[in-house]
Amino acid sequence: MKINHRITTLGVLSLAVALSLSACGKQGEPTATPAGTPPPTAQPDGAAAPSAQAPTSVSVTDVELGNAVGADQKVATPSSSFAPSDTIYAAVTTSGAGTAALAAKWTYQDGQTVHEESKSIAPTGPATTAFQISKPSGWPAGSYKVAISLNGQPVSSKDFTVQ
Repeated sequence: MKINHRITTLGVLSLAVALSLSACGKQGEPTATPAGTPPPTAQPDGAAAPSAQAPTSVSVTDVELGNAVGADQKVATPSSSFAPSDTIYAAVTTSGAGTAALAAKWTYQDGQTVHEESKSIAPTGPATTAFQISKPSGWPAGSYKVAISLNGQPVSSKDFTVQ
């Protein structure tokens, strides 16, 4: 057993020395690649090596308002008019994959901010993210707006009323 180990070790060392010596003093000639290593493939000028997974951007495809959402975060019955006691949901549907910051800014008719919220999302395909506002004492009657932004850029807005 010891003899086999010594022979294997000597064989590996001899091969390493032979490869090292064969590379010495040879300029301009390609170096030998170890057996079993595929030769490098040439790529056309300007072509980058393909990545394992090309990043896909996230985009907002729809915004629906309602007073209830399901387990899938989608609005059960879309509406643009609400009662003062309603919890109001904005269901934002996105497509694509990647990480993004999705935000909702809710404002009253005079531009006064009612609520702002941002959520980090990392969808791998179509997804829905719900934002909500509620006021136990009741919303004042009037016109409101929710503005949706993606990575700090405005992408959609919806007007609604409380009656």
